[in-house]
Amino acid sequence: MPHESAPLPLHTRRSHFDPADELRGIAADGPVTRVSLAPGAGDSPLWLVTGHGEVRTVLGDHVRFSTRRRFGSRTPAGAADERPDEGVGLLMDYDPPEHTRLRKMLTPEFTVRRMRRLQPRIEAIVAERLDAMEHAGQPADLAGLFASAVPGPVLCELIGVPRDDRDDFLRRCHAHLATGGDRQERTAAGSAFTRYLAALVARQREDPDEGFLGMLVRDHGSEFTDKELRGICILLMLAGLDNISGMLGLGALALLENPAQLALVRDDPAALDRAVEELLRYLSVPHAPTPRTAVEDVTLGGRLIRAGDTVVCSIPLANRDPALTAEPDRLDLTREPVPHVAFGHGIHHCIGAALARMELRVAYAALLGRFPGLRLAVPVRDVEFRVRSTAYGVERLPVAW
Repeated sequence: MPHESAPLPLHTRRSHFDPADELRGIAADGPVTRVSLAPGAGDSPLWLVTGHGEVRTVLGDHVRFSTRRRFGSRTPAGAADERPDEGVGLLMDYDPPEHTRLRKMLTPEFTVRRMRRLQPRIEAIVAERLDAMEHAGQPADLAGLFASAVPGPVLCELIGVPRDDRDDFLRRCHAHLATGGDRQERTAAGSAFTRYLAALVARQREDPDEGFLGMLVRDHGSEFTDKELRGICILLMLAGLDNISGMLGLGALALLENPAQLALVRDDPAALDRAVEELLRYLSVPHAPTPRTAVEDVTLGGRLIRAGDTVVCSIPLANRDPALTAEPDRLDLTREPVPHVAFGHGIHHCIGAALARMELRVAYAALLGRFPGLRLAVPVRDVEFRVRSTAYGVERLPVAW
């Protein structure tokens, strides 16, 4: 008997580029709604926040809305050793003071100036992937050959994974992060992935290079534990793989469906900064940041959220809120940038945002420059979307040029 996939959690449901109609209906009833996000969740108090202002309030208030408390409300501040091993070093699961300590040491490595050191390698990686796509011939799967093939090597370059190790490292990483498939295989891949990172950290401890890990070891030494360094690498992979591949694939599709908008970017590379911001807002590939737990009773959007209740913020709905910008459902690459929440907000605002923006600019510019006649090779209705993931995207995107 064929296995039936479980229904998608409510907050992850999409319709093409848009939030699903049922999510639209929830948002129409108010910016904060009590919901059940998944079948079988029961009556556990859970709130979906959809208004842009309300989402920024939750994400910007780590005192009343905690990420730590999902590990258990009795975990004292600073008790990193009481976390499950897989949670050590994952900034998105930390509250101050632990978060403050780690973020302060990491932030200098993610400045725009530091990220620019990577730009030549990013350009080379993008060019290599476009060569592979061109060599594959028409029609080519832009999702598999380009959108999903760029982020992994870029992250390996950042972390410092030697080039000879990258294919195996990324294979294990993807298998570990996969949402389907055999659990034993995922566990085995996860163990191999973690062992490799542990060995990489040990090598950097012994002989630090000029890369990301080497600089952290050189500048901060024992201020980081080995588990924290390993967890930071895992966080970068978690945040950087599906989000960037989703943006590259969906962004290409959105441009191909809007030829006039595509021409704006192709013909004027100076327009890319603004275009990337609008694509980030319009597409909103992350469904939601880490759920928060209310630490105390809070009134938000006219609703009383009790201490201990779980709060989930919808990134797509917040970024399509009419209170944020006029005609939010229209893609407009000439739109003045607005304070979207595609990278989150507050102390958990994505630490790699500068890298992500640069990667997207380089990739979009190179794609459209290499293939000025890029077009879909199948009807739009036949495009396959990636739905069972932490970030929305396209599964396959056949194109010609």
